[in-house]
Amino acid sequence: MEVRLAKTAGFCFGVRRAVDTVYEQVEQAEGPIYTYGPIVHNETVVQELEEKGVKVLNSEEELKSLTSGTVIIRAHGVGEKVYELLKQQGVNLVDATCPFVKKIHRIARKEEANGRHILIIGNAKHPEVEGIRGWCEKPAYVVESLEEAENFALPMGEKLCIVSQTTFNYNKFEDIVEIISKKGYDIIVLNTICSATEERQTEAREIASDVDAMIVIGGSHSSNTQKLFEICKKECENTYYIQSLDDLDLKTSQSIRCVGITAGASTPNKIIEEVQKHVRIKF
Repeated sequence: MEVRLAKTAGFCFGVRRAVDTVYEQVEQAEGPIYTYGPIVHNETVVQELEEKGVKVLNSEEELKSLTSGTVIIRAHGVGEKVYELLKQQGVNLVDATCPFVKKIHRIARKEEANGRHILIIGNAKHPEVEGIRGWCEKPAYVVESLEEAENFALPMGEKLCIVSQTTFNYNKFEDIVEIISKKGYDIIVLNTICSATEERQTEAREIASDVDAMIVIGGSHSSNTQKLFEICKKECENTYYIQSLDDLDLKTSQSIRCVGITAGASTPNKIIEEVQKHVRIKF
């Protein structure tokens, strides 16, 4: 069986930077080490760090209870309030926010100061989007679907700045922007989907359209992996979403001669290699 592995599969720049930052702190920091939320959306990575003593904090209440140690801001970023809280607690703050996400924070702050409403295209419950909203003085709007875009309403002529969650589906982003652009607002659009996301989605779409089965590897809470699965599923009905090799139940037959593999931005290479090796040997 032919196996086609996406060149873009695995850790992106922002994730690798964040994970490396935590390991550096494990080696050099004194006292307990915490991450505010899982450093990335991959259960294997988080578990390995926990085995090295890194604890995950999931609420501001937990932050308020700290009196010492090092807190690492996750790759997805957080709102300004969290930075202020950590300074008040007097703990050591290490910022592992992805630089592409940081850029959106600066855009939101600047364009709101220029009198524009901020509209984020993305998932309102995703920590990256929550963090972006946390840099706005006024409530920021969030739109995720075409239906929500159709229903979005501000007074005619209002000033609006549109940004995107970095891992959003690029084609869907364009469709939503097209809908909102027809509503008569004074609008600026900044495509803040990171280049790695666009490249990964494009390659996944191309591979999925040309194989008999497609395997997408990534954490169950990983937004970018979910988007990859949606894209691949449209092109290849026989698409599997797995977190690790243990989840793989590839139903093979004589009709499956070529299998494609891609992975989300927070999927470790060793998991990708295990799946690739298994498919090559078993089938």
